[in-house]
Amino acid sequence: MMSKLIRMVGGVMLGLSSVAANAAYQLNLQTPNSTIATQIYNLHMLILWVCVVIFVVVFSALFYSLLKHRKSVGHKAAHFHESTTVEIAWTVIPFIILIVMAFPATKTMIQMRDTPNPDMTVKVTAYQWKWEYDYQKDGVKYMSVLSTPQDQIDNKAPKDEHYLLEVDNPLVVPVGKKVRLLLQANDVIHSWSMPAFGVKQDAIPGFIKDTWFRADRTGTYRGQCSELCGKGHGFMPIVVEVKDQADYDKWFEEQKTKVASAAADAGKEYTADELKAKGEAVFTANCAACHQANGKGIPGTIPALDGSKIATGPKDAHINRVMNGKPGTAMAAFAAQLSDLEIASVITYERNSWGNHDGDFVAPSEIKALRK
Repeated sequence: MMSKLIRMVGGVMLGLSSVAANAAYQLNLQTPNSTIATQIYNLHMLILWVCVVIFVVVFSALFYSLLKHRKSVGHKAAHFHESTTVEIAWTVIPFIILIVMAFPATKTMIQMRDTPNPDMTVKVTAYQWKWEYDYQKDGVKYMSVLSTPQDQIDNKAPKDEHYLLEVDNPLVVPVGKKVRLLLQANDVIHSWSMPAFGVKQDAIPGFIKDTWFRADRTGTYRGQCSELCGKGHGFMPIVVEVKDQADYDKWFEEQKTKVASAAADAGKEYTADELKAKGEAVFTANCAACHQANGKGIPGTIPALDGSKIATGPKDAHINRVMNGKPGTAMAAFAAQLSDLEIASVITYERNSWGNHDGDFVAPSEIKALRK
């Protein structure tokens, strides 16, 4: 008896601790940071309270009838078959309620499609499992990839506040500017979702879809791909940094400097050691999630690179696999995702790491020649 009581108390304490641990979890929508998001939030609350009122009215009438009109208190059931008044009421009242809800919903939906005349346009291309942001007419383009440390994913290190919601290169926009997004996908259907801006738009292969937002306040905002896009779906976050105009202009100039520097670097001649060092960073960001940091892959699912026929065989076949992928598998084509230097360096790294020691390397000029 005592042991049962102890187990019961322990269960109650565990339940209370779980409640305390989850007390900070947000139950409602994210705090809106755009006009559209505010309208969506207000519409959500309007419909919620309409449902609450309907719930209270219907169940109050139900429980009143059960308590006051039951047989045990001597009440006799009335016999009637139809009532024109009741039928009109239960048709007209729901119709009016639907109209009240539909008017603001339609207004918001129309405004969500108001994409013309933006202050800036960014083309967003979705890949498994990363985003590419291309600032149209400005020459700035980069990939945005999950940056949560692998040790946290493998439960070897404590998870931080933004676990699986961190990226190396967020989308950066100025506050108060209308930003139009042109969305497309390179492989499967993805969805660019940012609740704080009231944006959720699918990116579909072969189509270009568009949406827009205008951030009201500076800060960092987080979302995720909200379309089931494969085994790495949970590792495809979206981060947007909203800066004031002066900070945005400074950031943009830095990006243009990086683009110019990368273009200059692509024309340089590199040693095998330099390419291998650069390739390790590229491998960690793009390949390690599947092939593992030790090159062993995932037995039965992802092939190993350590000792593989691709990484130790003819160089041309290795280049073709990295650039064009392997249809029907999780191996994506990286020709559109990585630069000439990145492709050359990651191949060099794979051919000269772990147990692979061929000693050969791939120059960026070789990759550039293959693109023509």
